[in-house]
Amino acid sequence: MKQKKKLYGLVGFLVLLSALMLGQTLLTRAAVQTAQRSAQAPVFQVDPMWPKPLPNAWVIGSTIGVAVDAQDHIWMLHRPATLEKNEINLQPNPPLGEFCCRIAPPVLEFDQAGNLISSWGGKGVGYDWPNGEHAIYVDHKDNVWVGSNARTDGQILKFTRQGRFLLQIGHANIKPNSQSTVDLGAPANIEVDPATNEVYVADGYANHRVIVFDADTGAYKRMWGAYGNKPDDTPPGPYNPEVAGQQFRNPVHCSNLSKDNLVYVCDRQGDRIQVFTKDGKFIKEGFVARKTLGSGSAWDIGFSADPQQRFIYLADGMNARVHILVRDTLQVVGHIGQGGRYPGQFYGTHSIAVDSKGNMYTGETYEGKRLQRFLYKGLGNATTSNN
Repeated sequence: MKQKKKLYGLVGFLVLLSALMLGQTLLTRAAVQTAQRSAQAPVFQVDPMWPKPLPNAWVIGSTIGVAVDAQDHIWMLHRPATLEKNEINLQPNPPLGEFCCRIAPPVLEFDQAGNLISSWGGKGVGYDWPNGEHAIYVDHKDNVWVGSNARTDGQILKFTRQGRFLLQIGHANIKPNSQSTVDLGAPANIEVDPATNEVYVADGYANHRVIVFDADTGAYKRMWGAYGNKPDDTPPGPYNPEVAGQQFRNPVHCSNLSKDNLVYVCDRQGDRIQVFTKDGKFIKEGFVARKTLGSGSAWDIGFSADPQQRFIYLADGMNARVHILVRDTLQVVGHIGQGGRYPGQFYGTHSIAVDSKGNMYTGETYEGKRLQRFLYKGLGNATTSNN
């Protein structure tokens, strides 16, 4: 009898223990589900009628840069040379068509309604217009910066918003060298710090660094490579997502400044973002779609328009989407878009910018050749993906 009581007691204890373990599992699962439900990410809706058609039967080539100025005007830079002969039937003499099409100037400015406000750019006197246009930025003084990424390009250019030339940093036809304090190596991205009037350059397609100059004089200030180390031009070999601690790969594709004085650098083919102080001290890194090969996943960065800049929007041309990351943790919480030609889809998602209302603008390179606007609709479920 005593043995039976002991057995019943043991069975009861095991049943109670199992119930407690099951309860804990259910509570944990519920907590995880609650956390997942509470995760929020920005939600966007494509604006299929923006921008309005260009005048003069103009068409654009690969859209290689997008920027927003203090007036919430949207600037874009495209590559006229990427247009095919059958896209510009009014250019030959005599014209092949009656109504379509001519090459638009490389720099175009739009207002919020999508109207073309100004256009200019191309070769001129006193500066080396790039052989490969790449990146556009409008600074706090309303100056417009243009980058270049052809292997013969080692310069960035500064203009007034009307297109009058102001400054060239670097020279064309210079051999790339990540130790040079004068010339650049097919620089990919430009951003000016209004607090210090310094221009940060993601340099780039031939070099392996971030470099900083005075935005008025072009005087050299400082530079750094991956992890804040001295830039290194040693060929890194094939990308291996399992190997940590690698130097910047080509291209170093963006160097964007946050409001809290951090520099976010796109190591495009390294599938990662590295974060630094303005002096080049390494803070942290985060990987996105780490197994992406080819052109990589980290192409360009836009910050959400809230005062804290809670989110990063990361253009990913290889995977044809925009990733949404929490800026503090660099964790992906959502994405928008997919590969395709329809509004809201992407081909070669190259450049990204955000206006003061939180609306997002994307430019597509390669055969994408277009500028799109996505209207900010507020916060929603983190898994939301809107095309």
